[in-house]
Amino acid sequence: MSETREHPVATRGTIDGVELDFERCYRAVDSRDGRFDGWFFTAVTSTGIYCRPSCPAVTPKPENVRFYPSAAAAQRAGFRACRRCRPDAAPGSPEWDVRADVVGRAMRLIADGVVDRAGVPGLASRLGYTERHLHRMLTAELGAGPLALARAQRAQTARILIETTDLGLAEIAFAAGFGSVRQFNDTIREVFGSAPSALRKTKRERAPEPGAIHLRLAYRPPLHAESLLEFLALRAVPGVEEADTTTYRRGLRLPHGSATVELTPMPGYVAALLRLSDVRDLAPAVARCRRLLDLDADPVAVDAALAEDEALAPVVAKEPGVRVPRSVDSFEMAVRAIVGQQISVAAARKVLAKLVPAGETLFPGPEEMLALPDEAFKMPAARRATIRALASAVAGGELDLDPGADREEAVRNLTKLPGVGSWTAGYVAMRGIGDPDSFLPTDLGVRRGAKALGLPDDPKALDAHAARWAPWRSYALIRLWRQA
Repeated sequence: MSETREHPVATRGTIDGVELDFERCYRAVDSRDGRFDGWFFTAVTSTGIYCRPSCPAVTPKPENVRFYPSAAAAQRAGFRACRRCRPDAAPGSPEWDVRADVVGRAMRLIADGVVDRAGVPGLASRLGYTERHLHRMLTAELGAGPLALARAQRAQTARILIETTDLGLAEIAFAAGFGSVRQFNDTIREVFGSAPSALRKTKRERAPEPGAIHLRLAYRPPLHAESLLEFLALRAVPGVEEADTTTYRRGLRLPHGSATVELTPMPGYVAALLRLSDVRDLAPAVARCRRLLDLDADPVAVDAALAEDEALAPVVAKEPGVRVPRSVDSFEMAVRAIVGQQISVAAARKVLAKLVPAGETLFPGPEEMLALPDEAFKMPAARRATIRALASAVAGGELDLDPGADREEAVRNLTKLPGVGSWTAGYVAMRGIGDPDSFLPTDLGVRRGAKALGLPDDPKALDAHAARWAPWRSYALIRLWRQA
């Protein structure tokens, strides 16, 4: 990890070429603290396996322990995944959501399956670096290059498909992104210490229908599920999504086709039911669901920082684990932000529903939006022009809103569009691009929430006060909205 902070892994000393605090990591392993899962991985030389910090197994002796910043680094060093704690299924590192640098952007794109679809050259091109330099940066911080990181993800995708579907093993090999069945077999044996056929014998669940996949999406507790579902339900676009007090459902637009998902928060995990038209889309579907519900956040660190403010401390104590509801499609979120300018949430839902063609369950993409007739836009002509300009910029590649986008550049390019101001750009940055430190001091709901807590409601004074909440201003904003 590259920063020293009161977070799971501080930087002090070097282990296997990567900066990790050995004593602090070992204490986390000894206490089996689940908050540290995904921040680092524990490898045991006497057994040849690597685990989550929270693994229930007997704590290994310090002299037999090695710590790695990624599962790929542990695999590269010759360790196989523990069958008991399943470290390959741990929550992702919250650093990749927080960090806006190249490594953070690369990790978000790898999670979304860019290496499987476009290879390392495609990933490097998206980030604006040479393959060699990108490999050097990732290896320096994570102990593994982009191919090894993508390979670790492929292994996890393959394991999910082996255990939860009736697909043939050859089909799974190619669906998970492997170039050959032999490569698939070798990787599964190396990572999990078992042949694919042996993993299938321990299959725990069977899909109730063709194309349906049941998953458990891990998160770091606490998770305030009620606030997530309330937020999403209030803003659900009819025909595209729906939410009640227990479950959120929607259609997904994925690289190889469409899908639907049902997400139900449970104690310790979120139950996900995916129906994919193409199983190659499993990894990006999972990544987008995790991003939507902000499952890779570190709520303990966020809440601790916000609770230092006397005004926020009572609401943090009352509702621990409030997340930032994000999105599965950043273009869709940008359209939502534009439509929502200066109108109520309920009115925005009605307008957005008119943009979805009859019988469709997917929100229009940039090309589909450009093809819509003017009468589909039940809004002022200026706002319609803004949406068309947005769609044209995204479709033409002038505006990048994907998970690996440069956040500052994306905001700059957004504000160049006619009719897009700081509120719209900030909203897109927070919910579409995933910036944890976006704040909207001019928002009426934010100002009302601030006033309810005894904070200044003047935009300039509120913005100045909010500086103390960095780098978690997006989380403070959600809490202010809840107070309003």
